[in-house]
Amino acid sequence: MIKSVLIFNQLGKPRLLKFYTQLDTHTQQQILRSIHAQISKRPDTLCNFVENTQSLDNSNTRIIYRHYATLYFVFVTDLSESELGILDLIQVFVESLDRVFENVCELDLIFHFDEVHYVLSEVVSAGMVVETNLQEITRAVGEAKRCVKPEQEMSRLNIGVLRRGFV
Repeated sequence: MIKSVLIFNQLGKPRLLKFYTQLDTHTQQQILRSIHAQISKRPDTLCNFVENTQSLDNSNTRIIYRHYATLYFVFVTDLSESELGILDLIQVFVESLDRVFENVCELDLIFHFDEVHYVLSEVVSAGMVVETNLQEITRAVGEAKRCVKPEQEMSRLNIGVLRRGFV
């Protein structure tokens, strides 16, 4: 089971934090700092798995991560998950973000965090992998965008009507 998904930059600034277990904010921040301290000092030539971490409450967890440009994509899982399967899942998640944002960058994750969460929810739900097909993920996100645009246009029209009424 996937326990959490973290995306943070090289300075440890979180860009996405998704925990599938109930944790208070202070504990989440401690976990983020601890994982960042462990991963950021590792050279790129080492493997992308860290086991028996002291940062998490129990010892049956594994950290699986990929480093892309300035961002770390981290999945914290239990020992029943396959390391290579999760690495492939990280690749699918990043490729999905790249298709949705057309050459994704860190600023896309900051300014469009709702879309990033939606893409993640298409890939992982309640700690379980839901979808790995890139076409299905991008199709679902595209449909969601089409549904949201008419609502945004309606709200703009209503604001315009209100402004005209008061001018």
